[in-house]
Amino acid sequence: MSYIPSYDKALEILKKYNSEPFHIKHGKTVGAVMGYFADKYDPENKDFWEVVGLLHDLDFELYPNEHCVKQVEIMKDEDLDDRIIYSTTSHGYGLTGSSAKPEHIMEKILFTVDELTGIIGAAALMRPSKSVQDMKLKSVKKKFKDKKFAEGCSRDVIREGTEMLDWDLDFLFTQTLNAMKATEDKYS
Repeated sequence: MSYIPSYDKALEILKKYNSEPFHIKHGKTVGAVMGYFADKYDPENKDFWEVVGLLHDLDFELYPNEHCVKQVEIMKDEDLDDRIIYSTTSHGYGLTGSSAKPEHIMEKILFTVDELTGIIGAAALMRPSKSVQDMKLKSVKKKFKDKKFAEGCSRDVIREGTEMLDWDLDFLFTQTLNAMKATEDKYS
């Protein structure tokens, strides 16, 4: 019988398939940011949004070339709810062989902020504070425009996700930076 795990159980599952501290921190970061956005757009399902964010890259460390495809099999083996499987794999739509298209606002936000949290997180590591707390919007915009900075984070995906959400980049950057500031204690 499939289920939606608690955050703690989802973290156990994440650690079962990921040992690299970077991947675990990234999952926690995206989970925390998704919880922040859930408070604004779907507060009654905040736990679900956090679990989806936490588990979105479950297969990446072990199967980078089958990312979001192998995840389906792993999550079925873990008896995870089909909604988690669809939502997590939708963040790879058009990129990884996943046919799951982001439809729900939660899936569109995940698709978009997965990449943006990478840029903001990398920028934070370059700061003397190693924190997002003293980061400003103009720093995010500058790093976003520098295609050589955090090259693995797709600016095209961020732009596409912003269009899906019918947001502008400044709104997305501000909200995501605010989310990371508000939740930094959950992922650092």
